[in-house]
Amino acid sequence: MEFRRITALPPYVFTIIDSLKVEARRSGEDVIDLGFGNPDLPSPDLAVEKAAEAVLNPRNHRYSSSRGIPKLRQAAADMYLRRFGVELDPDTEVINTIGAKEGYSHLMWVLLAPGDAVLVPSPTYPIHRYAPLFAGADVREVQLATGDVFIENLREAWEYSWPKPRVIVISFPHNPTTTCVDLAFMQQVVDFAREKEVVVVHDNAYADLGFDGYVPPSILQAEGAKDVAVELYSMTKSFSMAGWRVAFMVGNPEVIGALAKLKSYLDYGTFQPIQVAATVTLNEAPDYPKEAQAIYQSRRDTLCEGLNRIGWPIEPPMGTMFAWAKIPEQYADMDSIEFASFLVREAHVAVSPGVGFGPGGEGHVRFALIENDQRIGQAIRNLRRTLTRLD
Repeated sequence: MEFRRITALPPYVFTIIDSLKVEARRSGEDVIDLGFGNPDLPSPDLAVEKAAEAVLNPRNHRYSSSRGIPKLRQAAADMYLRRFGVELDPDTEVINTIGAKEGYSHLMWVLLAPGDAVLVPSPTYPIHRYAPLFAGADVREVQLATGDVFIENLREAWEYSWPKPRVIVISFPHNPTTTCVDLAFMQQVVDFAREKEVVVVHDNAYADLGFDGYVPPSILQAEGAKDVAVELYSMTKSFSMAGWRVAFMVGNPEVIGALAKLKSYLDYGTFQPIQVAATVTLNEAPDYPKEAQAIYQSRRDTLCEGLNRIGWPIEPPMGTMFAWAKIPEQYADMDSIEFASFLVREAHVAVSPGVGFGPGGEGHVRFALIENDQRIGQAIRNLRRTLTRLD
């Protein structure tokens, strides 16, 4: 049988490392998994308690609303006002999505059709590239940078693209490179989008994971942003609710309305007890993201100090739950898949190969801060023992 929509998909390179990890564990090895960015912190007790309570109510067992129940959308709007100073109309500028990947993927169906073009940074989180491809669009890669350099890269990609791109995708703090930007940068992106009449989609997955005093901005804080931009905010990292699949698309009301129309054909919303629990969590546990941020910053410090100590230079990231490391010069004879495979087999430390995030990621590996400080310390000891070429 022929499955044309997925025939062109390359092998998911992360499965190579995952298979090696599983194989090693079956052999009795203790593999420290710093590969897959799956948060290990427990969800807030309040969320768990409210979900359990709501599950017992039969009224919550029926179909829900694909847009999200009104109180949940209001809670998201209230959070944006507290966190970013951005006012949102919960009826027209907020929609609940079944996780950020679902919301983003379905948004691409709304914004793009076969033959359309989209600008996506390189390297990037895989779904940012593949969801437009699923929609039949052509992806034009823009070399990742910050400030004026990125804007110039955008302009160049725009000028040399045909047809002219309809959508720009960005995500800061950035996965995998951990690149961070300020509000002035967001304003430049918005100004460019208004000039070219394109839609900007900002995946703000790490909105609350800024370090050393850095506070990630929302693109909606930029003047005129609602004219051209929508933003994804997820409870996955901020509230450590990965498996709950609760996210929001907020911003331009026309785009939100179009997504709502599509979703009305596709789903009946997240299971309502989860929506109830998410509503209460946003309203009554607003400081939980600060607790998560402090834990990830401690893990970042442990990892980066350890890598620098053993002779693997790395600049501590200012945000995300990752660290993006250039493969040491002494191991430059290996590509990122070879090097990551070597680390799993010999050091029993799993990382993500950079090429899994696109060709622009080659020469790097990504560490996920999903183990505690003690386990990260053990990973450093394993790496020091294994990477004998380091000075």
